[in-house]
Amino acid sequence: MSHPPTGHPQTPNPPRHEPDPPRDLVGIGIGPSNLSLAALAHPLTELDTAFYEQRPGFDWHPGLLIDGATVQVPFLADLVTLADPASPWSFLNYLRARDRLFPFYFAERFHIQRAEYDAYCRWVADSLPGLHFGHQVDAVRFNPERDVFEVDFTQLDSDGEAEALGRTYTKNIVLGVGTAPYVPDPLKPLVEAPGVPVIHAADYLAHRETFLAAEHITVIGSGQTGAEVFLDLLRHRPAGHEKLHWIGRSEAFAPMEYSKLGLEHFTPDYTRYFHALAEPVRDRLVTSQWQLHKGIDADTIAAIHDELYRRTLHGGWPDAVLTPGVRVRTAGRIATTKVELHLEHLQQNTRSRLTTDAVILATGYRERPLGRILAGLDPYLRRDSAERPRIDDQFRLVLDPSVTGAGCHVYVQNAELHTHGVGAPDLGLAAWRSATILNSLTGKEPYPLPGRTAFTTFGLDPQVQIPPARQATRTLTPLVEGR
Repeated sequence: MSHPPTGHPQTPNPPRHEPDPPRDLVGIGIGPSNLSLAALAHPLTELDTAFYEQRPGFDWHPGLLIDGATVQVPFLADLVTLADPASPWSFLNYLRARDRLFPFYFAERFHIQRAEYDAYCRWVADSLPGLHFGHQVDAVRFNPERDVFEVDFTQLDSDGEAEALGRTYTKNIVLGVGTAPYVPDPLKPLVEAPGVPVIHAADYLAHRETFLAAEHITVIGSGQTGAEVFLDLLRHRPAGHEKLHWIGRSEAFAPMEYSKLGLEHFTPDYTRYFHALAEPVRDRLVTSQWQLHKGIDADTIAAIHDELYRRTLHGGWPDAVLTPGVRVRTAGRIATTKVELHLEHLQQNTRSRLTTDAVILATGYRERPLGRILAGLDPYLRRDSAERPRIDDQFRLVLDPSVTGAGCHVYVQNAELHTHGVGAPDLGLAAWRSATILNSLTGKEPYPLPGRTAFTTFGLDPQVQIPPARQATRTLTPLVEGR
């Protein structure tokens, strides 16, 4: 009997399966913030990136794309321009690709309509590679043996049902899961009950025709969204039979702070200043600066007043009640079709009841909790005195050195209001924040950032100085006669 040569096994060992090499960056959520990051990361060919979103495609507040409603920032605050004006993913390049550049030029619009901003973002999302819609991220863990994050996800079919499970590995994660509609506790039972005509304004357009047919409608919330919904309802109700109530907790239907120096609170300079403040000071500022981002656009206020005034042309007053300084204590159903709101006036300290047929809650949004996604990282997470994640000046969660020392970081977008101030949800800072993240992640400066962005100096000890290299006077080349 013959034998195999000594030292060679009779059957070869099966090849060992090596895990996939880690990506450089995985984004969770594809809203404007992470779409901005994906667009600015696209030309950085050395980066291996992927972005996951559970929705089947990009949409931006579809329930609030009311005809004529505009974005509250200029069109230059697109996904990329304030970091890279030459980017192919700019709003102006979108217009050129759609052969609309000259019409936009003659329209002379500095603030574009929301529907147009949504269409622009869809154009970018449809064109960029590496965006995976219909993928729900289930868990994130740190693997200390490989010094990588593990990201588990579920691929969803067209009906939103689980189709396949997957896992990817990455050195860096960026969370851009956005915000969720906020419903005050007294109204949660009504919103959750089937058939009750109470919705959040996030779903307004989907229910608009049903609500317009209601006998009496109440709008709750005195910010921009409440104003836009009230104006839209008012314009579509017959004169003298409007039957509208608009109430809110704020002391007035107040205009948004939109002065030139006031807007400097939405600059990188102020963001850096705010981040360096003590935690208790930051918390006080966030609550006191509501008019910087929760007021009403002056044009919207003027349009509401114009519409109300127009309805007095032939005598009489419109059947519309606008009352600020009111909170809803409790709410309940009457029979099967009506809602009773128990109200309290905060200045008069008086109470009353309001019976209505439909309620639209323009009560704003809150940052989505990160606990579910980050549960696997909880042992590594560092928190502040209020148990919120600590976030450094480069938009990174402060994690245990065993993670960050391995070159692994978790970045956040629009989840840093408590550490970076009122500019966190502002579209005007999205490109700058994305550029800051990419500069930090690469350890280079693919996107040079400005040294100064505001005329206001926000502290006695300025946090940022203009780099000397950018202050240097250029040497002029002398002209030569005859050329």
